[in-house]
Amino acid sequence: MVDLLPLPGVRAMDVGAGTGRDAAALARRGYEVTAVEPVRELADVARHLNPHQKVRWVQDALPDLGRLTGGFSLVLLSAVWMHLPPAERGPAMRRLAELLTPDGLLVISLRRGKPPTDRVMFDVPAQEVTGDAQRAGLEVIRLVEEGADRLGRAEVWWQTLALGPGKR
Repeated sequence: MVDLLPLPGVRAMDVGAGTGRDAAALARRGYEVTAVEPVRELADVARHLNPHQKVRWVQDALPDLGRLTGGFSLVLLSAVWMHLPPAERGPAMRRLAELLTPDGLLVISLRRGKPPTDRVMFDVPAQEVTGDAQRAGLEVIRLVEEGADRLGRAEVWWQTLALGPGKR
């Protein structure tokens, strides 16, 4: 997906930023990053692990992201979508579409396979995300079947979608 990324210097958002790995990587590439994390403790750890002047931390969550205003050229959701209950996915996709610039890029990685029983998690196929995206005015730019899990879990595989506003 690197070849699809907008030029550095634009606004990027990492939703569900966790400990800040991806937010820090985007900042190092030259993006002005808004890192969104609903769990205050994770955001505190992230600030300590990945201090960077180009990363602004916001405590907020999908589907509303009510503390944010639009104009993001890049929005990243890495291993986040599987935590959203079915009723929240459509509203979340519409909100993400609102936050994108007219030429923006939304990248979503999807954990596939049977969810663990000890966490709230769902197996969300790319086809479902594509439908939500189309209803929100976004189109699929690329779908990557990443296959095997990097942690070696045989029952888990990954898909990554790049989405953008229609009529590019």
